[in-house]
Amino acid sequence: MTAIGFVTRTIDGGFSGELKLLPICTHIDIVPNRDKSGDTPPDFRIFTEGLEVGSGRILCGDGRATDYVSLSLAAPGLGGRKLYANLGRAVGLGGERGFFLVWNPVD
Repeated sequence: MTAIGFVTRTIDGGFSGELKLLPICTHIDIVPNRDKSGDTPPDFRIFTEGLEVGSGRILCGDGRATDYVSLSLAAPGLGGRKLYANLGRAVGLGGERGFFLVWNPVD
């Protein structure tokens, strides 16, 4: 399991923290999509330095008792490819509000 960042839950239900890849280290904000209507739009929008770079969806996986957030990021600095990650509880860091961004490579 490769952690590529760390975020903490914000009071508005979003997340705020850092995305850390070898060539990239930037602050990100994962904010609830307040304009969502229906099932198609994402549950979260991801921003860095005022630019939208991705989205997140609340999913329930097979055999999981709780929901989790799946992220998709795309930006020129990522080489034209999408980066996928899930938010995973960071036990011992950030209290109950701490989450790692866990890289989810897709073939």
